[in-house]
Amino acid sequence: MLLKRPVELFKSIFSSDIEKKSISLTDPLALELFSTFPTVAGPSINAATALQVPAVYSAIVLITGTIGSLPAKIFRAEAGGKRTANDHPAYRLVHDEANDWTSAGQLRARLTRDALLHNQGGFAFANRVNGRVVEFIRRDPTKMTVKADETTGEPVYEERDGTRIRRYSYRDILHIAAPLDLAPINAGREAIGLASTLERNAAGLFKNGMRPSGVLTKETRAGVGDNGAAVITKIKKAWRDWLQNSNGDPLILDDGWGYDQATMTSVDAQFAEMRIQQVNEIARLFRIPPHLIFEMSRATWSNAEEMFQAFLTLTLRPWLDEWEWAYARVLLTPEERAEGVYVEFVVDDLMTANAETRAKVYALYRSMGALTANEVRAGLNREQHADGNTLANPNITPGAPSAQNDNATAAKVAA
Repeated sequence: MLLKRPVELFKSIFSSDIEKKSISLTDPLALELFSTFPTVAGPSINAATALQVPAVYSAIVLITGTIGSLPAKIFRAEAGGKRTANDHPAYRLVHDEANDWTSAGQLRARLTRDALLHNQGGFAFANRVNGRVVEFIRRDPTKMTVKADETTGEPVYEERDGTRIRRYSYRDILHIAAPLDLAPINAGREAIGLASTLERNAAGLFKNGMRPSGVLTKETRAGVGDNGAAVITKIKKAWRDWLQNSNGDPLILDDGWGYDQATMTSVDAQFAEMRIQQVNEIARLFRIPPHLIFEMSRATWSNAEEMFQAFLTLTLRPWLDEWEWAYARVLLTPEERAEGVYVEFVVDDLMTANAETRAKVYALYRSMGALTANEVRAGLNREQHADGNTLANPNITPGAPSAQNDNATAAKVAA
C-alpha cells in the first residue's frame, strides 16, 4: 500500500481532539510525514541519505544509466518477422526525444531513478494535441498518488499542487512502478543503514588520526626513570624527529620507556569483511551482480561474462518489460496493439559480451533448418531480406540441397 499523503497525516494529527492526537517527533506517524525512516543501526534512510552510500549510488547509476542508454523502438509484426515502424507518430517520443529539452533516454533514466527511490514510482504527463501525444513531462513522484476507480477499477492518478488536486486518466500518465510498490531503498533500509554506519565509522577513524602504529610504555617501578611531563615532551619530540629523518638507525628509548607495535586484530579484519558484505547485500537488494558495482573479490574472467548475462536477464529485463508496457499503454491504441504494433528495447549492445555464443546458437538453428535467415535477422534486430524466408542450409552447395535441410526436397523424397 502507498504511504498516506502529508495532507491526510496532518488531518489525523491536528483534529478537534488535540490532546488525544498529539504525537512525538519520534512517532512513526511523524517520521512518515517528514519522509525519514530510522534504522536499528542509527541513520535515517530516505532518497537523499541512501544516495550517500557509495554502493547504493553505484547501483542506481548502473541501472538508470543502462536503461537510459538502450534504444527503444516501435515495431510492427509481420509474417516471418518484424519491421521498424519509424513512420509511427509516437516513434520520436520513444526513440529520440521526450520533449524539447529531454531526450527519450534521459526521461527513462529519471523515471527509473524515481521508481528506485520512491514507493510511488516514476511519472510523466503525456501532453496531447488533437488526441496525439506530443511530449512527456516528468512529474514529482512525492506529489503523485495512485488510486483505483471505484466503478471500473482502472488506475487514476492524482497530483497535488498546493491545495489543488489534479486527476489524470491512466492513458495520460506514463507510470513506471516500483517492484511490489516498494522502492528498494525502503525495502532494504536496514542494510543501507548499516552500510552508512560502517562508512561513518571508517571516516571517523581517519578523522581522529587513525589507529596508532604502536604504543609507548613506561616502567613504573620505583627509581626507574622520571614520569614528569618534561621527559614525555622530549620523548615525543625525539619520536617525531626519528619518523621524519630516519635513515635506518634504530630508535633508542631510554629512561625506562619501551615501544610495542600495534597489529591488526580480528575485530579489524571483521570490520573490513562487514563492509564488503554490505556491498554484497546492497547488490542483492538491487538484484545486480556485485562485480558490476566494483566488488571484485569473487569475480573472475570466466564468470564475469555470465554475471553480465544475468544482469540483463534478471535485473534489466523486468524494468524493460515495465517500460515497454507503459509506453504501449499511453502511446498505442488497443487496435494498434491488436494488429501487432509494439515497443521493444534493442539490447544488442548488452549481448556483445556473449556474441560468440549467440552466433554459434543461431548458426546451429540455421543449419538444422529450425530458423530462416529472416528469423535470425529479427533476433538481431535487422530488417527482413527478400531472400530470407527459406529454411535451406546456406552452407550446402547451391543446386544440390540435401533432404535434411531443404523442405521442398524433403517433401519429394517422402513422396
